[in-house]
Amino acid sequence: MAKVQIERREFITYSTLGILGMVLAGGVGLSPYLLADERRLRPPGAVDEHEFLGLCIKCGQCLQVCPYHAIELANWGKGHGVGTPYIDASIRGCWACEAVPCVLACPTGALDHSCEKAEDIQMGIAVLEFPDTCIAMTNTLIPKGFSSRIHKFTNRVNNVTQYELDMLEKLDSFEGKPCTLCADMCPIPNPISAIAMIPDKNGGKRPKIYEGCIGCGACEEVCPTNIPSIVIKPRMTYAKMYGGKN
Repeated sequence: MAKVQIERREFITYSTLGILGMVLAGGVGLSPYLLADERRLRPPGAVDEHEFLGLCIKCGQCLQVCPYHAIELANWGKGHGVGTPYIDASIRGCWACEAVPCVLACPTGALDHSCEKAEDIQMGIAVLEFPDTCIAMTNTLIPKGFSSRIHKFTNRVNNVTQYELDMLEKLDSFEGKPCTLCADMCPIPNPISAIAMIPDKNGGKRPKIYEGCIGCGACEEVCPTNIPSIVIKPRMTYAKMYGGKN
């Protein structure tokens, strides 16, 4: 069943891309609908969205230096901000790199240079959006081959980095164990300040989000369920999402 879920998740990803292609082929008549304002997950240090769109020159330097190949550039089918960088955490999250190279590479301040380390990043906030599918809450073991989707993505990258290989090795070590991936794969230096697994009333465990969450999306990427049980709400703060309560 777990293998089927993983395969379905891949099917959904590629089917969505195929459908988008057909929509784009329909011509510019649909463009007013595609230009709707979307809340995309921006790279670390991104300033306010309106200001970001004004400052970003679409140079792609942030994408070039990202050691985890997490950053993409939006095409016109992605709404406003054609050519601007964003992260699709369901495919590839940000891994809060040391010295935040994407910020250093930004020449305009669209990515604020005061963001100097992982703890400075504020991309959004994690939310257990689909608790009914969370395998940690049902004490289901992480299935064999659960990381095949991430391996396949990495294999398509032209210049795989040691950073990516180290992450995959760590990820594979959880196979066959109770799921704690969202907490144990959190990349910030003090992950317990961001997320932890706590006992659930039904006998399993569930992720609990804390104020230290930076919204990087690593938890969403590694979630082994069909559709990620935990997702990132871009530009959302802990206080707004959880009312400032732990």
